[in-house]
Amino acid sequence: METAARRESKKALRVKVITLGSAEVGKSCIIKRYCEKRFVPKYLATIGIDYGVTKVQMRDREIKVNIFDMAGHPFFYEVRNEFYKDTQGVILAYDVGQKESFKALESWLTEMKQELGPHANMENIVFVVCANKVDCGKRRVIDESEGRLWAENRGFYYFETSAQSGEGINEMFQG
Repeated sequence: METAARRESKKALRVKVITLGSAEVGKSCIIKRYCEKRFVPKYLATIGIDYGVTKVQMRDREIKVNIFDMAGHPFFYEVRNEFYKDTQGVILAYDVGQKESFKALESWLTEMKQELGPHANMENIVFVVCANKVDCGKRRVIDESEGRLWAENRGFYYFETSAQSGEGINEMFQG
């Protein structure tokens, strides 16, 4: 007969991940590509918060990855600020063909720190910098070395992705 403690240890572990980044950098497409294995070519602005969930098997443990896709538009700040708490992972996304989206990464970090408050411990949160839309080569304005340097200077992971082709998406979530 299975004990309650044994059932509890088998229960899926839940992980909360949020996406941050300017509007139109591909946050929703990254999540759809990872959770649903598909790409949506038509742009639909996220209204407030969108949500994706997927299961990952690590060793003998099932992990439920709950991904909160936060709208990048400043108008949704009041909605976003409710979702920073209890985050274990952050995907900071930018479009490699859009300099402003890269420059904005710092302000996304500032917003998060501000919302978590002065006693927040951001050392326990895994940060990933996601250089998205690498499939659009000819219009690229942020090269890999610049993005990687920005991430590494802050102790963050760095991945080059294309939500459209799927390049780098699984590696980013499983890396």
